[in-house]
Amino acid sequence: MSDSHAAAQLNLASIEGYLETNLPGFKGPIEAEKFSRGQSNPTFLLKAGSGNYVLRRKPPGVLLKSAHAVDREFRVQSALAGSDVPVSKMHILCSDDAVTGSMFYVMDYVPGRNFVDPRLQDLSNQERSGIFDEMNRVIAALHQIDLSSVGLEDYGPPGNYFERQIGRWSKQYRASETETIEPMDMLIEELTQREALDDGQRTLVHGDYRIDNMMFDSDSTRCLAVLDWELSTLGHPYADLASIIMQWHMPPGEEGRGLAGVDRAALGLLSDEQFVEAYCKRRSINSIDSFGYCLAFCFFRMAAVIQGVKKRALDGNASNPERALKMGEFVKAFAHQGLKALS
Repeated sequence: MSDSHAAAQLNLASIEGYLETNLPGFKGPIEAEKFSRGQSNPTFLLKAGSGNYVLRRKPPGVLLKSAHAVDREFRVQSALAGSDVPVSKMHILCSDDAVTGSMFYVMDYVPGRNFVDPRLQDLSNQERSGIFDEMNRVIAALHQIDLSSVGLEDYGPPGNYFERQIGRWSKQYRASETETIEPMDMLIEELTQREALDDGQRTLVHGDYRIDNMMFDSDSTRCLAVLDWELSTLGHPYADLASIIMQWHMPPGEEGRGLAGVDRAALGLLSDEQFVEAYCKRRSINSIDSFGYCLAFCFFRMAAVIQGVKKRALDGNASNPERALKMGEFVKAFAHQGLKALS
């Protein structure tokens, strides 16, 4: 997006004045460029006299209750600073809507590589293997964060995570429903009727952990920052692990961003089983039971998320309307995959 279009969504003069007053070392003038990604919470590159930053804000318009919690994103990334889970440096959270119309936070801009397609077609087999192993290392590290030491013991409500999430996202889906999608109705019924997995594990979970929500070093396979923490909470770690596998079950390409039908061994990419095995080894776990249930849950939740994105596009509140509508076409496909995982 051009600076003029970005400026139309942000009160740059107000933001500049706020940051110069409240963020030590910040100096204007600023220009803004909107990232094409970031469907849920609009995200902007701020080019300032003191360097480059990223601003992430709540979208305009009427919002679903508890959605777009940029204050939670700010809190969890602040808490993870210096841990084995790489995050961008958080600078400031502004809860005053008068500054630019909605709550926002500012963090460091992290230059590096971002991969949308998990086939990693421009890399060597060795690099592909390294990227996947780093994904595995980071997700295992996330699930071993000591909640008390980082002050996140209260970051999520108590109780059964899957039961709570299925209830929440069923309500979110119904609130943003634009048409009857029979497979989605069937999946909601199946997940609601089955006994939710509860083996006592309760960790920090990202909620949307996948390769396109990660920044990697330009010259190595090291992850520099995990992005988009909107769905993070305290919950069951296998939901995060299953979300990775879920994405890989989708068709390859710009929209599906999956690995369905891809000869992974020929590309140096880990299989589902190898990825899960490596994760278990890092966490000293023998095996994972009920993984099909976890996988079905992830397909259901992502279907509910993208239905919300589609609804915002139809209502005129989407960050990128054209792409939002394309994403919305995948609701039925995700629901079908969820039913398949339960079978």
